[in-house]
Amino acid sequence: MLLAGAAALGAAGTAGLVVAGDGEEAARPPGPAPVPGPQARQAPLKSSAFRLQPLTGGGPPRSVPRRPRVRTEPIFRISERGRQMMLTFDDGPNPDYTPHILDTLAKHDVRAMFFLCGECVEANRHLVARMAEEGHVVGNHTWTHPLLTTLDRGEIKSEMERTSDIIEASYGERPQWFRAPYGAWNRAAFQLGAEMGMEPMAWTVDTTDWDTPGTDVIIERVESGAAPGVVVLSHDAGGDRSQTVEAIQEWLPYLLDSGYRLTVPSRRV
Repeated sequence: MLLAGAAALGAAGTAGLVVAGDGEEAARPPGPAPVPGPQARQAPLKSSAFRLQPLTGGGPPRSVPRRPRVRTEPIFRISERGRQMMLTFDDGPNPDYTPHILDTLAKHDVRAMFFLCGECVEANRHLVARMAEEGHVVGNHTWTHPLLTTLDRGEIKSEMERTSDIIEASYGERPQWFRAPYGAWNRAAFQLGAEMGMEPMAWTVDTTDWDTPGTDVIIERVESGAAPGVVVLSHDAGGDRSQTVEAIQEWLPYLLDSGYRLTVPSRRV
């Protein structure tokens, strides 16, 4: 059975469970299909559990996250409490674009999620270490970004497991979140993700930056799609992402000035 992520395959349904920013899950009745496509200003970020110490020895033993239940669809939204939204970036890290996105996030004291491809991590471990230091959360986006529905179970496991291994070596702990390339999920992806301690995360609003539609189009999609509980999909690699870099400098201040609180999931222990 193939389950498409919110917009990559053209349609999506709202997940029955919503992950809150503090790690809770609140039951919500299914709502209308989210718009296809994607804080109030806060004090500077303080040291937290997200600020890891990658590539350093002598720290406390890493805890192994509890194994989540096997889902039959990914998570599309987070809790609407407190006008929360979540920003996510796929396919990186990339040395030409990821640093600029990190700079903009740091300028506004905002944390985001980055779903990383293992082959990109291998060439840019310093950027993953920076994500850890600056409090961002990273997820598994496979090693080579394949269409998982065309692979057998062993191939899917290899793509996911190798990526979790290199993220752990670079970020400081294994990822607790997984996103299927192209939003194309199947039963094996859900089962293997759960076995590896990862929850499946999709998105609500697609910026369509992967199609390089123009900076103004990207800005409009984020600003018009903004709403409590929305998860925004952008990309920091996989092509020319200069429009993404330019657009976030416009739409991020807009979200903050509009009173949205930009959050990331809590660690599961």
